[in-house]
Amino acid sequence: MQPLPVVHVAWLGKKSPFCGNVTYGLSTTAALRERGHRVSFIHFDTPTAPLSRQEETPPLPSWDPTGETRDVTLPYLVKSQVYTIPSPGAQRELRESLEQLRPDLVHASLTLSPLDFRLPDLCQQLGLPLVATFHPAFDAGLRNLAAGTQQLTYQLYAPSLARFDRVIVFSDLQAEMLERLGVRRERLAVIPNGVDPSLWCPPPAGPAAELEALRRQFSGRRVFLYMGRVSTEKNVEALLRAWRLVRPEGCVLVVVGDGPLLSSLQTGAENDVVWWGYEASLERRIALLQLAEVFLLPSLVEGLSLALLEAMASGTACVATDAGADGEVLEGGAGIVIRTQGVTTQLRTLLPVLRDQPVLTAELGRRARERVLERYTLTRNIDALERLYQGLIRTPMAA
Repeated sequence: MQPLPVVHVAWLGKKSPFCGNVTYGLSTTAALRERGHRVSFIHFDTPTAPLSRQEETPPLPSWDPTGETRDVTLPYLVKSQVYTIPSPGAQRELRESLEQLRPDLVHASLTLSPLDFRLPDLCQQLGLPLVATFHPAFDAGLRNLAAGTQQLTYQLYAPSLARFDRVIVFSDLQAEMLERLGVRRERLAVIPNGVDPSLWCPPPAGPAAELEALRRQFSGRRVFLYMGRVSTEKNVEALLRAWRLVRPEGCVLVVVGDGPLLSSLQTGAENDVVWWGYEASLERRIALLQLAEVFLLPSLVEGLSLALLEAMASGTACVATDAGADGEVLEGGAGIVIRTQGVTTQLRTLLPVLRDQPVLTAELGRRARERVLERYTLTRNIDALERLYQGLIRTPMAA
């Protein structure tokens, strides 16, 4: 197959604090650069401010002499895992940056910022095709308060998204929701998240330092793992209630992540619950998923969880709610799908089964990895993204 022409993408996204949007942006732009495309990464940052523990993602260089990478920072007033409030001058600086960079198109991995709503007018004035990836989690069934709150986010964004040239979503369910809210179907592109299965993979046959260290740390106990934000919509509280009711013998629940509910959910020392906290090391996150026998995701709302795909690619048995597209990912035997309602009751029944049936968890892990290889690789994701870019670019601007 003939290689596609080189594209210069101005990527507007997040590099900190660590979240799924950050992972998506960094992995996607790295893959685009590996294929020879030029990427200018535009993000909110204050270069003189010290990085917090949540912001330890290595920055891209300010200038790459090969011309393949340019790093542009915009000022902000407030930045969190959920939303960003830009400084008053951010829109002007973005416009000046785009005029200087002269990219072929702009791809906004939407950061839930007031600036998001101004992008269609700005790019139209500059004559630049505009692509959005719309990340907010959802539950199409509106079965809980978190789902209702996220529905308001979709309603707020829909009129603006209708003016983007293309809006990337992760599932048909998400596309149908936006179409009902007025975004024309031809402007929507369903491109599921993807992961690198050579990076996120089952344990190697030979020795691996990080993995061996974790095995020693947990002394042969079987690891059940949650990895993600500790917040209301992730419903970690329901998982903890089920775990404390069952207390599966010989097992340990490891909670990896940080968030606003962390301190309130910790109830003192527990031998079978480990509050790991935020893990900055990619190698250790990989090892944790390789060690885990079961990955648990009890979310009330979701998009398409990258943590879930990483666990599946690692050959870990997965249990997730049917929020967002996660149920679609696991359907047909690639994992166990539970409802967002009554999570504690369902997990209370499942945990003893998963404890007593290691053959079952091994088979679920095998099927999970097969599903990722079949549908959710980063290669498939980037192939689709390249085709979308080429369809939008008619007369590329001079570099």
